[in-house]
Amino acid sequence: MSERLSVFKTYKLFVGGKFPRSESGRVYEVTDSKGKWLANAPLSSRKDARDAVVAARKATGGWAGATAYNRGQILYRVAEMLEGRRDQFVAEVADAEGLSKSKAAAQVDAAIDRWVWYAGWTDKIAQIVGGANPVAGPYFNLSTPEPTGVVAVLAPQESSFLGLVSVIAPAIAVGNTVVVVASEKAPLPALSLGEVLATSDVPGGVVNILSGRTAEIAPSLAAHQDVNAIDLAGADAELSKELQIAAADNLKRVLRPQAVDWSADPGTDRMTAFLETKTVWHPTGSLGAGGSAY
Repeated sequence: MSERLSVFKTYKLFVGGKFPRSESGRVYEVTDSKGKWLANAPLSSRKDARDAVVAARKATGGWAGATAYNRGQILYRVAEMLEGRRDQFVAEVADAEGLSKSKAAAQVDAAIDRWVWYAGWTDKIAQIVGGANPVAGPYFNLSTPEPTGVVAVLAPQESSFLGLVSVIAPAIAVGNTVVVVASEKAPLPALSLGEVLATSDVPGGVVNILSGRTAEIAPSLAAHQDVNAIDLAGADAELSKELQIAAADNLKRVLRPQAVDWSADPGTDRMTAFLETKTVWHPTGSLGAGGSAY
């Protein structure tokens, strides 16, 4: 029997629910912790970033308008699909971060659990951050959270998968759409996540994943007038300062980089960071001849 040729995986971007190569045609080599070649990843351009924003904006209405329960079902479906491809992600995370198989497995399991955790929050966060406000006068005053819109996310550089999930899941759980710039040195788990999202009922454009040079892609996202917020988790101090200045031009919400233990309990901060509060006043009415109000 003749030997088979090895079939190497071609990694692509994930934009608008599809898998394009970079419009520039560029790629860059991705290596493991020991310098061994793993794959060629697309080297995204500013045009790719703009295309991703267009896809994210197109998806905002449908995703924000979906019921919280439905969003929770979809996030749970992502966890189901990841569970079925667990071994692949364990291998990719081990190579990306130079971890033993057991430590990589712990990272992947935590990432899967995190999707389940945020799935459970989709229909509960409104009760935590919204409510009825006591006001003087014959009015109902109700505050409800709404998604910010399109969020640009710079994924953590060192935590290629658990950190990645920890910044994507909370943003989309509350109804935002995202454009994610994957870890520059370890983008492969992020690009493989796109394949999972495409088969997990996540509408096209809700999550868009780019790979390449963070310092090249991020400035165009920070300055983009149709991006409503930016998460700087993967930016160093110098780049973070540059991006915050650019983001101020259209008053983006900015989540500054900070030291995070991605394996710790995530809390609700990354969900509330990308929520706006809508407050509605409504006059109370009178009931019957007695004039009692409700």
